[in-house]
Amino acid sequence: MSGRIGIRVGEALVAGGPPGTAAEPEVAIGEMDGPLGTAFANLLGNQVAGHSRVLALLNTDVMVRPATICVSKVTVTSERYTNILMGTVQYATAMGVLDAVRNGDIPKEKANDLGIIVSVWLNPSVATIDNLDHKILFDIHREATTRAIHKAMTNEPSIDWLLQNQDKIIHKYFEKGLKGEI
Repeated sequence: MSGRIGIRVGEALVAGGPPGTAAEPEVAIGEMDGPLGTAFANLLGNQVAGHSRVLALLNTDVMVRPATICVSKVTVTSERYTNILMGTVQYATAMGVLDAVRNGDIPKEKANDLGIIVSVWLNPSVATIDNLDHKILFDIHREATTRAIHKAMTNEPSIDWLLQNQDKIIHKYFEKGLKGEI
């Protein structure tokens, strides 16, 4: 991929682990010298109580490239939740970004020019699970990040697929609402 990519957007849902471990990141990827870079800088510099924004790190003092900022979709209210989000999930996000570079979804030669904003969803129930399996949580969030980036960079699902399947897909919470389950 040569030239500018503008802004790409993607999402992924990975579930199947123990309760509370599902991941559903939403990503925006773009050039840091364009609108995405402006959004990235604003997110980093304009912290909001309960919704901390942190860089994706392999460990303290080791930021990944492309520069990636994690933004929590859930209001952070406890120290344990914070430690899980800013530990296991932050690390999984960083590894997912590097996986996307390794598999070619993000061109290695653009790693210093792009930025990624990742809206992270972590179920608040994880803070109450006594024997939380951090390895499973890590694996799920890593895979979800990699998938979301892949979908963003390949423009998936395509508009043709969406138009063909529009009436075949029903949002699960809408369906629950129709059944009186919510």
